[in-house]
Amino acid sequence: MTQEELTTPNLPNWCPGCGNFGIWTGFKNAAIKSGWDNTNTVFVAGIGCHGHMVNFVKLNSFEGLHGRPIPVATGIKMSNHNLNVFVFTGDGDCLGEGGNHFIHAARRNHNITVLLHNNNIYGLTTGQTSPTSRKGLKSKSTPDGNPDEPFKVLNLAIAAGATFVARVYSNDIAGLSEMIIKANEHKGFSVIEILQPCITFNKECPPAFFTDNTYHLPSDYDQTNILSALEKTLEWGEKKIPVGLFYKVEKPTAESEFPQIATKPLVSNPVQKRDIGELLQTLC
Repeated sequence: MTQEELTTPNLPNWCPGCGNFGIWTGFKNAAIKSGWDNTNTVFVAGIGCHGHMVNFVKLNSFEGLHGRPIPVATGIKMSNHNLNVFVFTGDGDCLGEGGNHFIHAARRNHNITVLLHNNNIYGLTTGQTSPTSRKGLKSKSTPDGNPDEPFKVLNLAIAAGATFVARVYSNDIAGLSEMIIKANEHKGFSVIEILQPCITFNKECPPAFFTDNTYHLPSDYDQTNILSALEKTLEWGEKKIPVGLFYKVEKPTAESEFPQIATKPLVSNPVQKRDIGELLQTLC
């Protein structure tokens, strides 16, 4: 695949300065480097600004209901586990409407990659608090301040059972591409929290906030230590937002646990024709 082959006739309509431009470019670069095309790759998007990705990347894609991209993606993977399956989802889409799907897909260790766009706000609906919005944030939905504590995305992912957990800043396009490739190569439920600015509706987190306050996990950091990983996921604030690969462990995937698809994809199994007339008679 080339940049031209991945490009659709539609020009991106995100706000100028939106982090989605970096994610869009980073994903396309990863696809080109890895040879992902319409014979081996599919991605699913939820509802939100991120969901427009289906219009701007020329790969097999499906835009599902609000909060439901993960169950669609797991269904695709169960049907043909040879495919590279990606989920584009937002902090509201994934952790609000889709929170139940997120934790159970992690628990089952489905072999898919979740690219979680986190701008700490509902951007598409013009600036309401999301499950990751800061407590006390004044927004259109919380004019007196957000009363709720936010989810710590990576802490939740690890606790739920995800086996590859990372964080990248959207404007680090090279680092994002590299992390997407690593996540896809991992056998198991991979989550990349992508920190991104919403320059229109979240004035608390402009690009400078992330460039000034993020730091890379050190080279001697132990990615297999779950306690250290959980502790690191709690860090947030001035000069102390870690980015990188927090946690990685090898465990059986959900797809490998089913004998019907353990050796070959479901789509490769022959369809057996059977007369169900007798069965239907018992139900009448």
